[in-house]
Amino acid sequence: QVQLQESGPGLVKPSQTLSLTCTVSGGSITTYSYYWSWIRQSPGKGLEWMGTIYYNGNTYYSPSLKSRTSLSRDTSKDQFTLQLTSVTPEDTAVYYCGTGTRILLLDYWGQGTQVTVSS
Repeated sequence: QVQLQESGPGLVKPSQTLSLTCTVSGGSITTYSYYWSWIRQSPGKGLEWMGTIYYNGNTYYSPSLKSRTSLSRDTSKDQFTLQLTSVTPEDTAVYYCGTGTRILLLDYWGQGTQVTVSS
């Protein structure tokens, strides 16, 4: 069973860069046809897809966040990372990583990590 665990700072100051890492166990981020994604949920809002890195390293970004988002991976550690630049309080959310064989249909999720943007 694939397990995912998000890690990163719980508090980020406005204008800084948020960096989160998802560590995968019980599977590999190079497994054929799997998409590895970041999703967030802000207070009182629905889930928002942020971006995805495919098993072959191809990346896909939400158009609304593309200018501020970057995904990368470390295949030797089975980790993939989200960087979100120029954060504002509106980026306060619970951030999840997940995976599945469809880009917007995740079979496995991490437990989520709360990130607050505040000075």
